[in-house]
Amino acid sequence: MSPSSSSRRRLAAGAIAATAALVAATVTTGTASAAPTGRDAATDRAAAIAQARANVARDAALFGYTDGQDLIVRDVVLDADGTRHVRFDRTYLGLPVVGGDLVVHQDARGRLKDSSRAAAHDAAVRTIVPTVPAQLTAGRALQAAPGIGNPVSSPELVVWAADGTPRLAWRTTVQGTGDHGRPAGRVIVTDATTGERIEAYDAEHQAGGTGHSEYTGDITIDTTAQSGGGYALIDPVRGHVTRDAHNVSANTLTASSGTLYTDADNVWGDGRKFSADRATAAVDAHANTAWTYDYYKNTFNRAGIRNDGRGATVFVHVGTNWDNAQWSDSCFCMMTGDGDGSVDPEQVDLDTMGHEMTHGVTSATANLRYSGESGGLNEATSDIFGTMVEWYAANAVDTPDYLFSDQSTPPWLRRFDKPSLDGRSADCWSRKVGQLDVHNSSGVGNHWFFLAAEGSGSRTINGVAYNSPTCNGSTVTGIGNQKAAAIWYRALTVYMTSTTDYKGARTASLNAARDLYGLNGTEYKAVAAAWSAVSVA
Repeated sequence: MSPSSSSRRRLAAGAIAATAALVAATVTTGTASAAPTGRDAATDRAAAIAQARANVARDAALFGYTDGQDLIVRDVVLDADGTRHVRFDRTYLGLPVVGGDLVVHQDARGRLKDSSRAAAHDAAVRTIVPTVPAQLTAGRALQAAPGIGNPVSSPELVVWAADGTPRLAWRTTVQGTGDHGRPAGRVIVTDATTGERIEAYDAEHQAGGTGHSEYTGDITIDTTAQSGGGYALIDPVRGHVTRDAHNVSANTLTASSGTLYTDADNVWGDGRKFSADRATAAVDAHANTAWTYDYYKNTFNRAGIRNDGRGATVFVHVGTNWDNAQWSDSCFCMMTGDGDGSVDPEQVDLDTMGHEMTHGVTSATANLRYSGESGGLNEATSDIFGTMVEWYAANAVDTPDYLFSDQSTPPWLRRFDKPSLDGRSADCWSRKVGQLDVHNSSGVGNHWFFLAAEGSGSRTINGVAYNSPTCNGSTVTGIGNQKAAAIWYRALTVYMTSTTDYKGARTASLNAARDLYGLNGTEYKAVAAAWSAVSVA
């Protein structure tokens, strides 16, 4: 249903005025990965970036790099042997190029070894002057996003080339509120010359769930003593801060919103579900954010979501009866709801927190588009690493398993061994997978991960029975979830791009397995066998 009042249909104040600035803006520079031990990280990054720009300019035809384009650094990965991987976004005459990202792979001397490229080759368009005005496209976007309360429509002019053919387009984000005060957003992409709809997808990365208890039991959390006495939920090691949102909607929050949690005796919460003590949910959120940070730092030497050492702001008690959790890049915040107020408690369990914060990692690296098969891979990545955070924490209350969100959505929201058991998700790839909701097309990636980690057939792990079939009738032997996760992380951060599909993920993960374990190793063969077992060849 379309918005019912004229005030809901009109553009928010300033939206049109902001369009010119949006059109002229370029993508901000991303952060770089840590350099190998013993080397000057800043010097190595600068050298890698400079050499990568030179490589692109020297091999312009290979990269489709023509006049009017610019390269914006998103990420840098420096291997211990000196190999370098520099990830760029592209602009054309100042406009972001959707599907134009690329990775330059160099040897230790800065010589070009290989390249990874999203769908776009040439980013040039005939004109960057739209025929369809911003105000018209913004109004149409409001009509195309029914059910969003108090909507704000923000159009941005881009070169859209996610299918390989560049064209001038309006990428319009409609943001507002949905049921129970939850944030809701929709991105509508339209041809700026004809007004034709190109695609539409959800703007928010969310995981819905319900639960029945607080999740991590009696644990130690890192706090900060205040100079005036008492303690605050500021993690002095990892830098994240936990705040009470006081049940305002997520789309109104900034990093300074709400109230910082403080306490006189450094004893927090009461461990009860639906607790009257608002610090109880904060305990789980604060601890699980720390576990997520530690997993990435201790496993991949990744210092925080953007690899810059910066801690996130964590909000609990967001919205009214909001049964969900969400990561926000713009706020650099984790936001968690209270459940439905009667059956479903707070959304702060381990794998949910790890899942949502992994959306931030994906955004800072491959930036997988939240649409089609790349959207399914985006969700699968969050499921995989949310689950691996649970295995890393090895918490006695929330026993590690391959059941995503089993604590907050019993018996589970999604499962890895046979995703289709939820009645919606795909076990095997087909041409129709990209048409599914991204939370369901993620089943192919989740199934691959289980097969690569644990293998096919039946088994019991930590008291949970699994039975994972293969789509081709083969038998797969797993290599363990730590190796499978290491391969997936390298594939994500080095080889995947914004438009990677399942076939591309297969290539990326095989490249990663080759890099980590060798071309003819057991791990490489297991990765290939697991992809074949989910019908990705």
